[in-house]
Amino acid sequence: MTAHPRSLLFVPGSRPERFVKAIAAGADLVCIDLEDAVGPGQKDEARTAVVSFLAESPDNVGVRINALNSELGVFDAAALLAADFSPAFVMLPKVEDAGPISWASDLFAESVRIIPIIESARGLANAHGICEQDRVSEVLFGAVDYSAELGCTLSWDALFYARITLINAAVCGDATLLDAPWIDVADASGLAEEVRRTRALGMPARAAIHPSQIPVIHAALAPSVAELEYARRVVDAFETADGGAALLDGKLIERPVVESARRTLARADRSNPGQ
Repeated sequence: MTAHPRSLLFVPGSRPERFVKAIAAGADLVCIDLEDAVGPGQKDEARTAVVSFLAESPDNVGVRINALNSELGVFDAAALLAADFSPAFVMLPKVEDAGPISWASDLFAESVRIIPIIESARGLANAHGICEQDRVSEVLFGAVDYSAELGCTLSWDALFYARITLINAAVCGDATLLDAPWIDVADASGLAEEVRRTRALGMPARAAIHPSQIPVIHAALAPSVAELEYARRVVDAFETADGGAALLDGKLIERPVVESARRTLARADRSNPGQ
């Protein structure tokens, strides 16, 4: 599985004909959804289809189960545990503290990564404790549920505090923060603009609900030509100074600036692996 994903694509567990297409879309992670995307009358059928497919799926494919403190979540977990394989990851909805992560860690094999969704005011308040759990390597911001609870819009200003708080918590926990999916599938330019803005805040990845959104996300996360050129100049200036402080365009170049430049170059390598 990708160590530091840029993207995660959701696909409904009730649409098995879309599973292979979702994998082919190029997302770093694919999450087959048994929770919100599956209607109440389709849960049992979807669960059976998902468990069957996961047995033969690539190692970047996992599943979002229903909340573990619900009957449906218990059924989902039991079906996965009864199978003779382990999914790449299990995504947990409505996580508000470390409890569900601890339960999932006890249930599933150590190789299974736990991805909590923080989608409530209480979850945001406990974000540091959630992100710092050992089995958590990715965290998803559930903006739609969060905004519904607060009674706010999905606008940039309304969600700014939540995003900044989660970015800080994820960095402290050495976890990758996945931003919430952009819900207007037809608005690719809006998605690209928001990904660029969240990238500027330090958010490295985004979830998606349609395959067409994946290349948009990857392109928006990649550094611009100007960013790439500046990063190369920073590294060159630092190396020319034999690792000491240097000046570039009249600005002091020290190690934190160089590390940022190297991260920019690494992002470019992810975007153009064949170059």
